[in-house]
Amino acid sequence: MSAGPPLNRREAVAAALARLAPRLPDFEAEAALDRALASPGLRRAAPETAARLAFVAYARHVFTDYDELLAEGYDRDSARHFVLEDLNAALAAWGAAPVPEDEPGAPGADPR
Repeated sequence: MSAGPPLNRREAVAAALARLAPRLPDFEAEAALDRALASPGLRRAAPETAARLAFVAYARHVFTDYDELLAEGYDRDSARHFVLEDLNAALAAWGAAPVPEDEPGAPGADPR
């Protein structure tokens, strides 16, 4: 018996998180889900897009030195470049696709 389609946005984004990062621990999944649902920039995004951007931003802020680099005066693109290896290591541990070196940072795509 099928569970059927998700009933609401929270369930749709949670299902996308589970598909995109199958080894994402429950605590991190909840934090990424909360980030996706709270971000004004992600409210109209497809669930998969909201999930991906949210868990990438979560990993960048929690598992890398990104915020410290910004505090030291690095611009956003430079800071992202310097933390990419650590970011992709976290994503790989979660079974998620890496962020490519040349992926452009979409304006407003980093939900804080």
